[in-house]
Amino acid sequence: MMYFFKKRLGQLGYLGSALVLVGSITACNQKFIISDAEFKPVATVQEVMNSIIDPNIDPIWNSVSSVSTPKGTEERKPETDDDWRVLRQHALAVIEAGNLLLVKDRPISVANTTTSSGGAELTSEAIKTLIAANQTAYIQRIHELQGAAQGLLVAIDAKNVQGLEDAGGRVEQACEQCHSQFWYPGDNKPK
Repeated sequence: MMYFFKKRLGQLGYLGSALVLVGSITACNQKFIISDAEFKPVATVQEVMNSIIDPNIDPIWNSVSSVSTPKGTEERKPETDDDWRVLRQHALAVIEAGNLLLVKDRPISVANTTTSSGGAELTSEAIKTLIAANQTAYIQRIHELQGAAQGLLVAIDAKNVQGLEDAGGRVEQACEQCHSQFWYPGDNKPK
């Protein structure tokens, strides 16, 4: 008799676990709608780029290289599972940073600072005005960055070094397209 109850209790445990799992999967597949008003941007666009995007894309871009040393040319590329895991974390940060750039009313830069690193960039106010006047194009440029960075994930998950290089080039192009349209339009050679 005791065996019967233990067996039934075990089956109920499995059933309960299955129901929790199904509920979790269902909840994960639902999209949550959050209005822009719920976001409270703290970092500026420039800070998101300098603090999140740059420090996460640089290790990806630098992960495949040829380095001249006194002993000859040294080829560098990700080799271990840990190398690929770290690159994946960097790629995810870049992709998600794109969402931060889409938050409404995010300031362009800290007050009284320059956006310029070489003299070609517009002022913060001019960039803000340009983005406001071309909102659809700005969103498209951010989505292009995210799409290119998702190509990084595909290459990383496949542990494909050439694919990683190719996707890295597409990310660089997406960055440059957005910058040349909104940060330094009219400048043929950014500094």
